[in-house]
Amino acid sequence: MKLLKGIAWDHPRGFDPMVATANLFQKKNPEVEIKWDKRPLQAFADRPIEEMAFDYDLMVIDHPHVGEASRKKLIYELNNNKQYEGELISLEKNSVGLSHQSYNFNDNQYALAIDAAAPVSAYRNDLIENPPSTFEETIKLAEQSKVIWPIKPVDSISCFNSIAANLNNPINKVPEKFVEKDLAVEILQMMKKLSQLVPKDCLSMNPINVLDIMSDSNDFYFCPQLYGYSNYSRVGFRKSVVNFGNMISFDEDKNNCKGSQIGGTGLAISKSTKHLEIALEYSFWVASEICQTDTFYKSGGQPGHLKAWQNKEINDDSKNFFMNTLDTLQKSWLRPRYDGYMYFQDKAGTIINNFLKDNLTLEQALDNLLKEFERSFSVNNQ
Repeated sequence: MKLLKGIAWDHPRGFDPMVATANLFQKKNPEVEIKWDKRPLQAFADRPIEEMAFDYDLMVIDHPHVGEASRKKLIYELNNNKQYEGELISLEKNSVGLSHQSYNFNDNQYALAIDAAAPVSAYRNDLIENPPSTFEETIKLAEQSKVIWPIKPVDSISCFNSIAANLNNPINKVPEKFVEKDLAVEILQMMKKLSQLVPKDCLSMNPINVLDIMSDSNDFYFCPQLYGYSNYSRVGFRKSVVNFGNMISFDEDKNNCKGSQIGGTGLAISKSTKHLEIALEYSFWVASEICQTDTFYKSGGQPGHLKAWQNKEINDDSKNFFMNTLDTLQKSWLRPRYDGYMYFQDKAGTIINNFLKDNLTLEQALDNLLKEFERSFSVNNQ
């Protein structure tokens, strides 16, 4: 028996499909066992790949880590295997937005996009007939105490980045430049305005916390911006179904979806694996259309393959989660992936969160963001 170990993240969307695909793969390959472990969502966002690459053959990763992985040579370059050249081309053509490209760094493909996500809006269509589509409409609903919004540190920087991208001025648009100060001030002020109208507990919530509340009670009708989870739009997953739509507009153009920040997960292979051929076969099968539209989705996964997002059966089962949010993902912005961005993401999230808590002034927050962004380009060269 050949044993491969994998590590995924601890949520039905992240863990269950890996177990289901591993079990099916073993049925087809009785001499192989793939055992999956899980780690908390926060660890998924910030745990260095170096801490996993020597213990696991397979890793479900977040794409901003690929800069670190590239420098440290921790992950197998999938483009180095000519046997799967055709499959790589096909997966690139069937990427949801920039999901596939997000794992390509220095001309190497470090993972396959098996899960696609981006900040979108969420609402209860049994409680609100016409959910907000702009920031101003969101403020009006928030004044009625019907809006909830996840803004713990990692989600605070995600929200900031997504608003900047939504306004067509993402961070690092000019290499090694954050954003114009006036734009940063505008975004921080918008975030502060909304944060003062939602429950204080939002400052420590992530998207899962918000969706659990929205699906379990009738207290909140709407969330303007959070990473979408198709599980919550499936009947039976929670008490009530949560519906999803494109992310709101942060300017006057309410009819033009401009995207947010691409997220999702990729399946990577550690260079330390002793079973490379098996890992490759499994990984490309999991990322394939046939698996993504069947076993992967049906076991609770949120596919990364475009054909799955366009699949009628899948959309019927999920209250059109995929088609109703696809425009946002297709237009989403790709975060920086240089070795040092994760340092900035961690620092910036805490800065913005502290600003929203009134622990920092606007000037202090802006000054700290600019300093940490500049520092992030040299932090791993010291």
